[in-house]
Parts: sequence; C-alpha cells; structure tokens
Amino acid sequence: MSVEARLAALEERLRALEDEREITRLVLSYGPLVDGGCASEVAALWEPGGVYDVDEILMTGRDEIEAMVRSGGHQRWISGGCAHFAGPPHVTVDGDEATAVGYTLMIVNRDGFVLRRATANRWRLRRTGDGWRAVERTNRVLDGREESPDLLASHFPGAVRHR
Repeated sequence: MSVEARLAALEERLRALEDEREITRLVLSYGPLVDGGCASEVAALWEPGGVYDVDEILMTGRDEIEAMVRSGGHQRWISGGCAHFAGPPHVTVDGDEATAVGYTLMIVNRDGFVLRRATANRWRLRRTGDGWRAVERTNRVLDGREESPDLLASHFPGAVRHR
C-alpha cells in the first residue's frame, strides 16, 4: 500500500472516530443541559426543524423544544431535583447521516431519589455546517410495550428479536 493510500485510510479512520466522539458528546450533553435549564442550548442540539418524540409529548422545531425546557412542569422537575442520566450510546455513522441508540434514566427527588422512568432512545443525526445535529430523537418508556425494544433493535440491521 502506498504512503498516500495509507494516509487516506488513516484520515478516513480518524474522521470516523471524530464523528462518533462528536455524536456521543451531543447525546450525552442533553442530560446536563436539560437539568441545568439551558433551554436554547438544548434546542440547538437539533436541526431547526428537528423532532423530539417522547411518549408524553411530540415537539417539532427548536422553539417547541426550548419551550419544553422553559415550561413550568420542567422547571418544577429542576427545582425539586432531577437527573436525566444517559448511558453511553451505540453510534453508527454512514457518511453524513448517523443513528445512535441507548438508555436514559430520569431520577427525581421525592424525599430521596427514585427512578421516575427508564427509556429506550433512538437518535437520527445529520452532519451540518455547524457539526452534527439531531434530526429526530424518539424515546419510549421501557414498561413492557413492544415498541421500546423494537426501537433499540432497529439500530442493528439484521438483528432478530425473539419474542
């Protein structure tokens, strides 16, 4: 293999690692930002028309995502004590598109910390001029409904769910 070919292969591998790192940082930044009440920074994780689909609410566009963080309900979670804790995502990059799946736990203070919900998360992301941004994030509570494990399995082509 020529030096040029080896250098090109190395640059491609480095870009893949940098993409995965940037996507992982974006996904893992959601919790600290939303629990910190940083509404515009949370919204900026998405493309301008991005979608955030949670069991309880569907938000389309940065304005709706920002409004959720500023809402009285969310502000009460923050003032009462809460943590949106995300496990490390499994990231797959395909050119300028990517997906990531993982888990989020919402822990709240109710005379001690308790788990409010555990969710399966699937992020669809796109490389933009400003870096990677979420196109769509779908959360489904892990309460036994079929769509939650289906959401996780959808990230792994060829994976077969045994029911």
